[in-house]
Amino acid sequence: MNNYTQKIRELSLALLKSKKVEKVIGFSQGTLPMATQPVVVTKEEDVDRLVFNSRCALNLANYLKKSDEKVAVIAKGCDTRNIITHIVENQIKRENVYIIGVPCKGMVDKNKIAARFDDEITSFSEDGDELSVSSSLKEETIDKQDVLKDNCNYCCHRNPVIYDDLAGDLVKEQSLDSEFPDVDAIEHLSTEDKWSHFQNLTKNCIRCYACKNACPICYCPTCFVDESGPQWVGKGQNKTDVDTFHFLRAFHCAGRCTDCGSCVEACPMNINVRDYTRKLNKDCLDLFGWEAGLDLEKRPPLDAFSPDDPNDFIK
Repeated sequence: MNNYTQKIRELSLALLKSKKVEKVIGFSQGTLPMATQPVVVTKEEDVDRLVFNSRCALNLANYLKKSDEKVAVIAKGCDTRNIITHIVENQIKRENVYIIGVPCKGMVDKNKIAARFDDEITSFSEDGDELSVSSSLKEETIDKQDVLKDNCNYCCHRNPVIYDDLAGDLVKEQSLDSEFPDVDAIEHLSTEDKWSHFQNLTKNCIRCYACKNACPICYCPTCFVDESGPQWVGKGQNKTDVDTFHFLRAFHCAGRCTDCGSCVEACPMNINVRDYTRKLNKDCLDLFGWEAGLDLEKRPPLDAFSPDDPNDFIK
């Protein structure tokens, strides 16, 4: 996806030059070989800082909330779906956002790559679907498809849903027999095994809230974890408080999560917190035929009422 970089720079330069936007939100190269970082470009001479590759996994829609400036943003399929959610939920105005859409073939998982090496990775580059990765001990060529992030393996909306310009040609969408094999596997567990799964899932959680901070749909003015009257959850490492945080956060995302994977990408403990939101995404699709961020005219199912809503749970 490096071929997107030049087009992104050209479009960004033209937008800043013409004063159509005041800034461009994109990615720049990080300080580590496999790292990129969000960057805000406001000057024409700085557009060369913008890059795009298979490690641009964070969701830049997170930086648009409540912005009154006219801004441009580099947006993958999942990013544009969150932009739609922001517009529907009145967090941003469509006319204030210029979307440079990036057709995406998936982001790579840094942990899957790191697991192939016994020491620190010193260089990373890509050419199409071929990744070249080196450490002080060895150099390895890796097929990108073998190390995709889990959410990218199940993504059926790789192309931007809305955009003002494109950084490349639209890509073929995936067609999957099942979008939720991971959820199906958990659903088939016994009640005791399900509980053990989720207890083990968060046993290393340090309550840093990186998942919450990276999530583009976690934008309550005061998060429930910070409420003191009443206090919903304790501040310490009590396991009940840890579990309460993850369960409640997931339910706040129900019908709104696009499975962008930013929560997992940001987690320093490599916790797959998507196991919570994936189940709720599956339920929304099964019960309401709903996928988040595909329609500017509709609100999420838990934010709207229809006489046709399923009500079998009412006894």
